[in-house]
Amino acid sequence: MQIIPLPAFRDNYIWLLRAGACAVAVDPGEAAPVLRYLADEGLTLAAILITHHHPDHVGGVAELLAQTPVPVYGPAHEAIAGIDHPVGEGDVVVLPELKVELRVLDIPGHTAGHVGYYGAASLFCGDTLFAAGCGRLFEGTPAQMFASLAKLAALPGDTMVYCTHEYTLSNLAFAAAVEPDNGAIAERIVASQALRAANRPTVPFPLAGEMLTNPFLRTGEPAVIRQAETRSGRSLIGPVDVFAALREWKNGF
Repeated sequence: MQIIPLPAFRDNYIWLLRAGACAVAVDPGEAAPVLRYLADEGLTLAAILITHHHPDHVGGVAELLAQTPVPVYGPAHEAIAGIDHPVGEGDVVVLPELKVELRVLDIPGHTAGHVGYYGAASLFCGDTLFAAGCGRLFEGTPAQMFASLAKLAALPGDTMVYCTHEYTLSNLAFAAAVEPDNGAIAERIVASQALRAANRPTVPFPLAGEMLTNPFLRTGEPAVIRQAETRSGRSLIGPVDVFAALREWKNGF
């Protein structure tokens, strides 16, 4: 199986999983990039996976279904037109055309019913976990997002993370503000700048690196706690409180 990034809008990625003559689209916010790639490569769409209801993740579903009616998997707790296979925690999406199975994870926070898909050492996490960052809390609570990130952080370190936005450099700038003495962050900035200068995506990325560079996964680190307390101007009690302070800081960064 190959996993292809299809750029969309200003900074979205639609992920296309392909094997043989079949492909599966993940979060097709618009149909055109998917249809163009399928036509150019002589592929047939076999299924669509959705992580959450935001328009830049579902906007192309109707047009794709009009071209090729296929199963659409998506969060059971969100109202999304076109989904005929609602899924949630513990469900398994079987994609026989690709010879792969993906386990469904409930990861609310960005939206109330957000899900992710994990399998074949790959994680499709929508807007929950980003490179060196996490999604805004539009519908969930800090406790929910913290728990979702902890669930993802417990996956094997060699998991490759396929998030859906090219936010890496801006997230790393924030991470450097939180931990200015963190050498791993400085190294990742250089590497990510080189990728973007070559017009290459910084996604996917290995989960293990997030433990070293993502402030939202480092809420127990003394340096992170100190910076969060300094920024918020108060003592913070526990990692969820630290996470909430970091997320509020990042919202205005």
